[in-house]
Amino acid sequence: MPVKPVASGEVFEPEVPLLIVGGGACGLVAGLAAKDAGTPVVILERDAIPRGSTFMSSGFIPAAGSRFQVEKGIPDTAEIMAADIQRKNGAEADPVVVETLAKHSGRVIDWLAEVHGIPFSLVEGFLYPGHSHLRMHATPRRTGEELMGCLLTAAETAGIDLLTDAKTVDLHVDYRRRVHGVGFERPDGTRERVGCRALLLACNGYGGDVELVARHLPAVRDALYYGHEGNQGDAVRWGEALGASLKDLGAYQGHGSLATPQQTLISWALMMRGGIQVNNAGQRFSNEHGGYSEQAAKVLSQPGRTVWAVFDTAIHDAALEFEDYRTAQDAGAVRIFASLTAMAESLNLPLDALERTFAEMQQHAASGRPDAFGRTFAPETLLSEPYYAVRVTGALFHTQGGLEIDGSGRVLDRAGTPFPNLYAAGGAARGVSGSGDSGYLSGNGLLSAVVMGAIAGRTASEGVRSSPDLRP
Repeated sequence: MPVKPVASGEVFEPEVPLLIVGGGACGLVAGLAAKDAGTPVVILERDAIPRGSTFMSSGFIPAAGSRFQVEKGIPDTAEIMAADIQRKNGAEADPVVVETLAKHSGRVIDWLAEVHGIPFSLVEGFLYPGHSHLRMHATPRRTGEELMGCLLTAAETAGIDLLTDAKTVDLHVDYRRRVHGVGFERPDGTRERVGCRALLLACNGYGGDVELVARHLPAVRDALYYGHEGNQGDAVRWGEALGASLKDLGAYQGHGSLATPQQTLISWALMMRGGIQVNNAGQRFSNEHGGYSEQAAKVLSQPGRTVWAVFDTAIHDAALEFEDYRTAQDAGAVRIFASLTAMAESLNLPLDALERTFAEMQQHAASGRPDAFGRTFAPETLLSEPYYAVRVTGALFHTQGGLEIDGSGRVLDRAGTPFPNLYAAGGAARGVSGSGDSGYLSGNGLLSAVVMGAIAGRTASEGVRSSPDLRP
């Protein structure tokens, strides 16, 4: 039973002011925000070592108005960023949440850098699809693993209590819909419980649950899941039992460029710098600048469910900035060919089709007109010998739907009323990517995790200080 009623006079000991379920980026940032606001925090993490979906990402966080942008003279604003998000998702996201995230994004990045020592810098050199300005912030190695390491160090320095090997299994809620505590399970099967004045769910989505994916995401039900195995839909199931509003459960972030069989992420920066994808018939099949999330389903629809990412030396050299790419290269995923003839022969692609593909790109670059997919080609970005290729497939990274929240991170019921002391952020909450795969703007996942995590952590802290006695 995911939600258990609290009996009259029932006491939860120990009790903590704020309990956070999930020790990924969202939970850690929420904890830092609450602790900075003066509220003691305990984080429950199911794994022995906190990782979450962030660990498997590139660790890029979009933000407008940060000092890093200002230092580079980037004329970005929260209004421009919010407009970019809504344009990508077709205005399907909650405008209040979108505007709130955009407004606070730069401040959160600056706070994490200046107060907690997260070594952010602005990612330069290319724009991800849908972004009108350079606004991606990342740590030096450009990996989610490094970002998680930095956040864990910050949490330890701040004195946040992080309880690992503690899988939350149920919530204890009274007739007033107040959460009094949670039950959690240890690896050996023993059960414990802890009380709380407020509960913040930062336990991500449901990408690791086969049944929920099949029900809500049929287009990628058979896709490789490249997310954290702990994303089992706990927040969705708790929300259903509580009568919470669940929105955009068909939304997800896919990725159309996962090296196979190495299962290493190949940054979409390769496509944005001029790279292309061709199928086993030597043909392009989409606009590679449309977005990497929706590209996952397009790649999976090709014969063999794999395609080739093709690029050149200039793009390869720039890609070496990314540790994931270097890892893929070390694993033998990156192949080099002196000519189209050599590439066609080695990859078993029809040479005539491959030559037509390249000739068409040259024609569109010369005319300035977009191709049949809507992509334009600049002469200076046309690929040149030698050519590089990586076999890639499409994958499901993480879900974007979940508990509906307001702009403060409070969970809402089906009538739009906030629960008294329940908060959510990151993958546990409804994101800002609309209802499907094409609304995902690069970085939306970490935007919701990090920025809404900070907002919800502060809101929960305020709620704890003003809340009445929770005893039933």
